[in-house]
Amino acid sequence: MNTSDFSLRLLDWYAQHGRELPWRQTRDPYRIWVSEIILQQTRVAQGYDYFLRFIRRFPNVESLAAASEDQVLSQWQGLGYYSRARNLYAAARQVVVLGGFPTDYEGIRSLKGVGDYTAAAIASLAYGLPHAVVDGNVYRVLSRYFGIDTPIDSTAGRKLFAALAQEMLVPSRSADYNQAIMDFGALQCTPRVPQCAACPLADGCQALANGNVDKLPCKEHFTRVRDRFFTYVYVRCGGETLLQRRGAGDIWQGLYQMPLFESTHPLSPREVEEMVGHLGRMTRLCSDHRHQLTHQRLHADLYLLETDNRPSIDGSWIQETELGSYAVPRLVQELLALLGDR
Repeated sequence: MNTSDFSLRLLDWYAQHGRELPWRQTRDPYRIWVSEIILQQTRVAQGYDYFLRFIRRFPNVESLAAASEDQVLSQWQGLGYYSRARNLYAAARQVVVLGGFPTDYEGIRSLKGVGDYTAAAIASLAYGLPHAVVDGNVYRVLSRYFGIDTPIDSTAGRKLFAALAQEMLVPSRSADYNQAIMDFGALQCTPRVPQCAACPLADGCQALANGNVDKLPCKEHFTRVRDRFFTYVYVRCGGETLLQRRGAGDIWQGLYQMPLFESTHPLSPREVEEMVGHLGRMTRLCSDHRHQLTHQRLHADLYLLETDNRPSIDGSWIQETELGSYAVPRLVQELLALLGDR
């Protein structure tokens, strides 16, 4: 199979099997941009509803730029990787200053938080410009089909796959082609258990012919995961509770949480009481609640402190009934659900 056959078969497959998604029903660069930022670290199944809610709240770039950062983070709550939301907000303000969304690749690429992939996606999907996207799906499809074992996280690999992706692009149908190869990687040529028996590219796939589908794409570096131990204390005092806002330089910057004590090991109930002071009734609601991030494994304990005396812990006191107005990380959201009717 020659390269044009490869691309045309992908387009034929997409015409039959491509996903119907709300951001594919528009050429509005704002909506396409929002969808691409959401999907950077989020599966389509999860991002679908978030996209609809975000667009209802911020239907255009002007409404996003006019919001506060807290309002944007609140809409983003649960998606994780909150730097995406902060960059989206900052870029919206850039667009308003520019007087409109950029209409070429370089202008799109200059927006805060927009990398090569996102710029290529917006340029092709919104304006039909001939720029090929390269994401995890594209790496997988190209490396398997062409039998390329150059590590995708190496400088040589990134250059090789970027050039190959551009070579395979059908310029007159750049939007359809980019969506086709991404959907093909997400639905057909999947990371595990790819559908090789029913693959329209099977007769030319080098990985299938050589029996190494499960070995491609290759990486030269492996992510090391570290463990962190978090002890949260939900303080209840006269209908109020205590919140802290996370600072810069760590995960979840700018989001809110209950008072947190981080340690190198799980804390005992006695150690927690000593940290907050013996001010009331302390109840442990959960132990070793695990939350996985890309490079970190969090182990969380949650305590409920019911007291008539405010502990000397930094933070802001709010009415418990107002808690839902504050953007919190997904882990904290999960822990708050354990409070139930207590």
